[in-house]
Amino acid sequence: MTIGILILIFLALAFDFLNGFHDSANSIATVVSTRVLSPRYAVAWAAFFNFIAFLFFGLHVAGMIGKGIVDINIIDKYIIFGTLMGACAWNLITWYLGLPTSSSHALIGGLIGAALVKAGTAPLLWPGILKTVSFIFISPIVGLILGSLLGRVVYALFRNSTPSKVDHLFRKGQLVSAAFYSMGHGGNDAQKTMGIIASLLFSAGLLGKSFHIPFWVVISCYAAIALGTTFGGWRIVKTMGQRVAKLKPVDGFCAESGAAVTLFVSSALGIPVSTTHTITASIMGVGSLQRMSAVHWGVAGSILWAWVLTIPCSAAISALSYFLVVSFR
Repeated sequence: MTIGILILIFLALAFDFLNGFHDSANSIATVVSTRVLSPRYAVAWAAFFNFIAFLFFGLHVAGMIGKGIVDINIIDKYIIFGTLMGACAWNLITWYLGLPTSSSHALIGGLIGAALVKAGTAPLLWPGILKTVSFIFISPIVGLILGSLLGRVVYALFRNSTPSKVDHLFRKGQLVSAAFYSMGHGGNDAQKTMGIIASLLFSAGLLGKSFHIPFWVVISCYAAIALGTTFGGWRIVKTMGQRVAKLKPVDGFCAESGAAVTLFVSSALGIPVSTTHTITASIMGVGSLQRMSAVHWGVAGSILWAWVLTIPCSAAISALSYFLVVSFR
C-alpha cells in the first residue's frame, strides 16, 4: 500500500469524522433541546450507538456508493481526492453557517463532479444516481409523514394523561428513540465512506478481482463517525433543536422514532439517504401538530435551499480539486 493510498484513506476517515461532527446534531438536538440529556451525555450516547450499528446492518449502502454511482473502472486516487475535498469543504461551509445539510449527498456530489472532469457523463451510473436523488425528496416526505402520524397516535393515546406524567414517561422513551436514531445514522452514513475507501482499494488492485468491503474498513469507518459525533457540531444543534420547532420530550420521541424507521428501511434497501433531511422533516411533521405556525418555515426554507445546492456545490468543488491535482501532479 503506497503513501498516496494511505493519505487518501486518512482523508476519507477525516471526512467520516466530519460527517459525525456535522451530523451529531441530528442525533442529539432533540434530546438536548428537550433537556432529557446534557450535551456531554447526549454525544456519548449517540456516539456509542453510532459505533455498534455495525452489529446490526449489512453493507448494502457501501456497495451502492462504491460501485453504484460511478463506473468503478474509471475510479483512481485523483477522483477519490476530488470527491473527498468537495465533500469535506461543503460540510465545513454548511457547519459554519449552521445549516443541517447532507454529508451523504455532499459525498455523492463530489464523486460525480470528479468523474465528470475525468471522463464526462459516460461513467455515470444513472439508475443509482436517480435512485439516490429521488430519495432527496422521498426520505424527508416519509420522515415527515411518520413523525406526524406517530405524533397523532401518541397524542390520542395520552390525551387524558397529565402533562407531568407524559413528560416523565417520554423523557425515558426519548433515550430509546435517540439510541435507535443514532444506530440508523451510523448504519447509513458510515457505510458511504466505506464504499469510497473500498473503491480506492479496488482501483489500486488491493482487493483482488472482486469488489468487497474489508472488515478493518468497516470498523475504522464506524469508529471515525462515532468519534466525530463525540465532538459534536454545536452550531447545528440550535437550528435543529429549537429554530425549526420548539420540542417537548414527547415530540422528540415521535420525531426520532419516525426518522429511525425511515433510516432502517433505507439501509436495508441499500439506499444512501440523508439522515439530516430525514430527521429535519420529521421534526417539522411533529412540530406542525401543535399548529402550523409552530414550525419556523423561514428557517425551513433556508435548510431546503441548502439541500438543493449540496450536490451541485460539492460537485463543483470536487471538479476544481480534481482539475488542480491532476494539473500539478
